[in-house]
Formats: sequence, structure tokens, C-alpha cells
Amino acid sequence: MKIVLFANTDWYLYNFRRSLALALRDAGHQLLLLSPPGPYGEKLQALGLRWEPLPMERRSLNPLREIGLLRHLVRVLRRERPALVHGFTIKCAVYGSLAARMAGVPARVNAVAGMGYVFTSSDLKARLLRPVVRSLLRLALDGEGARLILQNSDDIALFEKAGLIDPSRIRLIRGSGVDCSRFTQRSGARADGPLRVLLAARLLWDKGLDEYVKAARQLLAEGRPIHFLLAGEPDPGNPAAVPEATVQAWVNEGVVTWLGHVDDMVGLLSSVDVVVLPSYREGLPKTLIEAAACGLPLITADVPGCREVVTDGVDGLLVPVRDGDALAGAIRRLQDDPALARRLGEAARVKAHAEFDERIVVRRTVDAYRELCGPVAVPVLKVDGVRVGGVVSSSPSGRGLG
Repeated sequence: MKIVLFANTDWYLYNFRRSLALALRDAGHQLLLLSPPGPYGEKLQALGLRWEPLPMERRSLNPLREIGLLRHLVRVLRRERPALVHGFTIKCAVYGSLAARMAGVPARVNAVAGMGYVFTSSDLKARLLRPVVRSLLRLALDGEGARLILQNSDDIALFEKAGLIDPSRIRLIRGSGVDCSRFTQRSGARADGPLRVLLAARLLWDKGLDEYVKAARQLLAEGRPIHFLLAGEPDPGNPAAVPEATVQAWVNEGVVTWLGHVDDMVGLLSSVDVVVLPSYREGLPKTLIEAAACGLPLITADVPGCREVVTDGVDGLLVPVRDGDALAGAIRRLQDDPALARRLGEAARVKAHAEFDERIVVRRTVDAYRELCGPVAVPVLKVDGVRVGGVVSSSPSGRGLG
């Protein structure tokens, strides 16, 4: 079977869907990966995956450019004649589905991780775009040959309330998964020294960077021995991007240490004590799951997506959104109670292995393919000794995948 995977960056395909692509390829399926050009395209090709760049600009609102992109996609799909197109993020879901309909592709699967800038921002531009995007989503996502994958229960409720798609075509798959065999609990306690707190995310205001800096200032002013780390790069393609000059000002102030882009997240997570993500809304944050798999205590905002990973007081701490004081209080609590931090970290590790291992996500994604395309072969995979792969049955269940 030929499958097209379409995302708005090559970075996303490499970091979030590499395991799915490799599993499908190893099962004998033909794959084409599409995204705008970027340095990760070559990395995908080096893995033996077929990747092709598209003339796509994430922030473009130019009608001529957007029509040109849609026509380009239609030409590619007519040339390739895939059985299924799988789009990631809202823009790719819309364009990929519309192009698939025009090209006569029988099956369309879309995975939307969070509602994106248009639905989460209160900016005038976002508010003006919202009804247009809603109409396009209704047109693109629904239909007998479509399935929509969402990552948390709040987004499912939102899509259903907005009437964007028949609820029977929505599937819940929590995240893109994490290789829990790589992200492992460190052996032994870290050497004595300042508490090391990490926020790892794209440098966007809606990831809670302002609240993180506010909490850092407060705790450092108390004289607490804490080292605040910030990993990630600015995202100039996003309207919520934090200017690099602002980040550098925080560094010059001595509030945070900015690590930039980090390839070795396993090594970074093994060097820290607490991971925080005071985001305003998420699909399902991969950084939190990676940290959980490493047995680290988590602090995150009580918002959709984040609370799918963390249950307050059980496997992490939840704080009110946009509340730097509460974030500071949670960090203070973990520093003052190491036993609590260890207990939360251990519970987070157990949950990550049970619910978020990437092999589970691959199997459930293929289940969605199977509903539309019949039998779909995948490698035999195991999670904690339990078979979760193989050739799956062709009889559709029509039920949500939990």
C-alpha cells in the first residue's frame, strides 16, 4: 500500500513521525513524506525514507500562493496515486484532505495536535481567520473516507461542539509516542548542587515562557540554589514567537541559561531534576512524556493536553495557566520535598511506559488506516512483552481508540 505523510515542517516528520514511517516502510509499504524544505529532509532520506519538499510557507495568507500549493499537492497525489494521505497539523490537514479529494485518493487520515494559533490566540488576525478555518475544516475533514486523530479529550469535545466532523469519525490517540527504551531513568542520584529545572519547547509565548521567567526571578530573589535551563529555538514561522533578543536579555540578566536547540534530549534529561511546561494549551506534549519516561517530576499547566500527561499530586503537579507565582510555588515545593519529587517521578515513569510508548501509538494509528483501507501490515512489535502489531483485521470497529 502507498501512503503519503504530509507535515508543515521536515523537523516535525523527523522528530515526531519517524517511528511511524520506519515501521510502515519495514512492513513493506511504499511511503512518500512531504513538507516544506529544510535540513531534516536529508536526515529522513539518510534513513532510507522517500521525502519530497513542497513550496509551502506556514504563515502565508497570499491567496495565489495558497492556490498554487494546493495545485502542486493535487499534481503530486495524482502522480503517486496513494491509497491514503495522512496529514499533520491543521493547515496540512486542510490542504492535504482537499488535495486528496481532488486527486481521487480514497482515504484521508488527519492528526491535529492542539488547536493551533488560529484557535488559541486572541489576536485580531486569529479571530478573523477562525470562521474561515472552521469552514475549511468542515469541508476537508469529514466524509466516509476520513478519520480525524486527536490527542486529548478536550480537543474532541471542542471539535464535536463546533460541529466540525461527525463524532464517529474521531479517534483518540494520545500523542506521537516516545521510545521508552531510549528515555530511561538515570541510575543513582545526581551530584549535589543547585536544583536544575528545565523548560524545553519551541520559544513561543504560549509555551509559558513569560511565566517561567517570572518564577525564576522570584525564586532566585529568595536566594534559592536553582539553575533554570531553557532549551529550544525561536520559531519565526509562528506569530507567537518570542524574539531572540528577548531571550538573550533573560540570559544577560542571569535568569536562565539558554541551550538553544538540543539534539541529545536523552542526555539533557539525565542531567536535570525537574521538567516544567507552563503551556497555555497543547495537543499532547512530547517533552513531558520524554521526561516522564526518565522518571523526572513534572510541573505543567492545568490545560488541555498537559493534564492528559499529569494528574495533580499523582504523577506531577498542575498549576493554573498564566500564573508565574503558582509555578514558582510548585518548584519551591519540589525543592523542599525531595521525597515527593521522587515519588511523582516514579509514578510518571510507570504511566509513560503504560500509555505513551511509541509502539502503542503506531499500532493505534494503523488501526485507523485499517478502518479505511482493510488489512494493513505492520511489524510485530512488543511493549513490555505484549504483542501490539502484526497484520490487523479488516473488519472496522467504528469505535474510538482509547
